[in-house]
Amino acid sequence: MASSAVRRKALKFLNPSAVRTLTFTTRHLSSAAAADAQPEPDPSSFTFSPNDTKSAGASISDDSVYIKGPKTTPSSSSVTMPMSFMTGSIVGKRFYKQVTTREAEDGNGWSVMLDYRTLKTPSKRNLKCPTLALAKAIAAEWEYQQADGIKPFTMPLMRLACTALERVPITRPKVIEYLMKKFHQDLVFCRAPTDNDITRDLRERQVEKFTPLIKWMESEFGFKPVVYTSFFGGKQEEGLVNAIGNLLKKTDDCELAAIDAIASAAHSLSIAIGIFRGQLNIEQAIELIRLEEDLQVDRWGLVEGGHDIDIADLRVQISSAVVFLGLSRKH
Repeated sequence: MASSAVRRKALKFLNPSAVRTLTFTTRHLSSAAAADAQPEPDPSSFTFSPNDTKSAGASISDDSVYIKGPKTTPSSSSVTMPMSFMTGSIVGKRFYKQVTTREAEDGNGWSVMLDYRTLKTPSKRNLKCPTLALAKAIAAEWEYQQADGIKPFTMPLMRLACTALERVPITRPKVIEYLMKKFHQDLVFCRAPTDNDITRDLRERQVEKFTPLIKWMESEFGFKPVVYTSFFGGKQEEGLVNAIGNLLKKTDDCELAAIDAIASAAHSLSIAIGIFRGQLNIEQAIELIRLEEDLQVDRWGLVEGGHDIDIADLRVQISSAVVFLGLSRKH
């Protein structure tokens, strides 16, 4: 009784909207808990599920695994990656014991096998890697997964492979168009202004570190990139734009997926092209990408739980794309 009186008194001082928010949150958490007890298919997601139940009065074999999702028919000979795999959500517990590789049934590429099941992409296409080396690397990512859950953020090669197979073939023109649009605002072409004591050191470091890559691009493509100090970027010469655009058009799906991933992480298509052509290695690329931030760290110190995590995340993004690029090449 005393505790109830205290709660009533406390509620008098709460904002009504706050009470509604708390009530909604409680219902939401309760619904999540109820979902574990009474699983219902979510039309916007897929979940892995062990076949330890009976469906429509029919007994399902204990050694089979199926995918629960919107209006799908389970297959006992394959494992389809849920769409949530592409977004980084945990997609379910580990349901397999052994991970192997084998040549694709049509002889074109290599497949990853989870026990006896062929791994598929979110749109139910067989995940066919162009090389055995890439298939084995993706298999190693699956072998690393623990029993408590499959964590996509520990599988960057798998994610890139799905991108190369699923998204690039359909959106190739748009991918190239977006990369070329951002090329005019490339990190490598940007220079800090010289009329400010705060940015003078940064400009000196930019000139020192970026100039070799710019000279290489001029030699490689026959046009000198334009550098600028404007926040909105500059306008690159049409000849250079056409040369870079033609290079991207000649790439295969795996190469374009890797270039796009590097350019996105680096805010620089120039750095991505430098890696693609072998002009930059991983460490050199990371140094160029973090040039300004590292200068700030040198001046003000490193924030633990901030800068160090950013560095680790960037290293994973660049390294995985470079490894994917190398392993996907047949020669």
